[in-house]
Amino acid sequence: MPQAPRTGKLARSAVVGVAVARAGVAQLAHSARQRVQATPTNTEAHDEALGRIAFQALNQLKGVALKASQLLSMDIGLLPEAMRQQLARAHYQATPLNRALVLKLLRQEFGQGPDDLFAQFEPQAFAAASLGQVHAATLHTGEDVAVKLQYPGMAATLQSDLQLLRLLLSSLGQHTTAMPSPQVLERTLADISTTLAQELDYVQEARQLQWFAQHLPSPWLVVPQPVPSHSTARVLTMHKLGGLHLEAWLATHPSQAERDHYGQLLFDLFLHSCFCLQHLQTDPHPGNFLFMPGGRLGLLDFGCTRTLEPAFCQGLTRAWCAVLRRPKDTAALQAAYSQLGLIDPAMSEAVFLTELLPALQAMQDWQCLPFRSAVYDFGQLPLPPRPGAEHRQVMQHLQAVPPDLPYFDRAHLGLVQMLRSMGARVRTGNAWIFQEPGTNPVNTTPAAPASAAPGGQSPPAGAGASPGLVARWR
Repeated sequence: MPQAPRTGKLARSAVVGVAVARAGVAQLAHSARQRVQATPTNTEAHDEALGRIAFQALNQLKGVALKASQLLSMDIGLLPEAMRQQLARAHYQATPLNRALVLKLLRQEFGQGPDDLFAQFEPQAFAAASLGQVHAATLHTGEDVAVKLQYPGMAATLQSDLQLLRLLLSSLGQHTTAMPSPQVLERTLADISTTLAQELDYVQEARQLQWFAQHLPSPWLVVPQPVPSHSTARVLTMHKLGGLHLEAWLATHPSQAERDHYGQLLFDLFLHSCFCLQHLQTDPHPGNFLFMPGGRLGLLDFGCTRTLEPAFCQGLTRAWCAVLRRPKDTAALQAAYSQLGLIDPAMSEAVFLTELLPALQAMQDWQCLPFRSAVYDFGQLPLPPRPGAEHRQVMQHLQAVPPDLPYFDRAHLGLVQMLRSMGARVRTGNAWIFQEPGTNPVNTTPAAPASAAPGGQSPPAGAGASPGLVARWR
């Protein structure tokens, strides 16, 4: 059984030092090939090699470093695509605790072992991730619960691991031309630091579980509630929900009506959270949803949430409207990007039209597809276009990344990927796009869609609205 990650600073620094040296060797080899070959060498292959070096180092560090790798890989367009795909391998790595460490953690937090705390406790975790794992248990009152345990040393290595990651990415940036500017990268790492600190505080997550249970409007949505007597900053005990995760649910061959029902719930949940609540669950992993009996959808893992600034939501709606108008309202789009802080307000219209918009065209076209029809079959949505040479063009004009944008992007991309894998047909009409210029749709409450649930039932009013287009930048 694998042990907990090492926490010694010297050993962890040595891992990154070796990676930096390997990146330097890779750059020397790449430069040598460029000198001897008549045609340009494969830049994508070089970026992939650098990404492989970075992933191997972060995978050795485990824990916080591996989670940071996951977060970086979810920001499509931030890093060179070949490098991002290598970092995405972190989604499939986990280091479960052995039984002795589980017992030690519970005794440290409660002064008691699992046999005293619970009527029954499964020593084998049924779910494991980069920062913690989850065990099934039964309270002495007979209630089934899920007990989330944080791996030892996570909080202790947070800042040092991020400093090592900063050093590693800075070194890689010297060997490729497609990395973002140091200012953009530093802001991204600061956001990752905030996210990880939040995810490591289980008291905060317990509060988020309670908040979302109180504020989500639809009885089709179920949020497990914490058990305070059995929870601490490193242990979170919640009532256990019954249901299937996405892959297992799809293996039951659900009907198209069931796919559409759950797809509409996910779609409506996203927009309602973003524009009505302005409070978003930002970890889009399919494992954070349970398809429950009776058409209900269970929502799991609120360790990473984000309160969105009203100005950010307003800027997004203006960008959506501008992109979806026919013809595209380029003046309004430029103004929206400027309001969001993405571009310099002094950028000329000529530069915006001739240099920036062409580089964004493919992504904007892809995101427009669902909103060109009243009902869209996400099973037909193609994969998003891979950033290519135009990525460097965009990076040249990117002034800053709004603090809310990485969180919003991750949630949106996760939503689209789930709807695509489900083959869900979703009504895309909503109250936030196709508005008349000058209106402010943020904080309005739209009429709830009449989504048909399995068995001919209909969700009650207040189940939310349906999201519009993200005029995606990155």
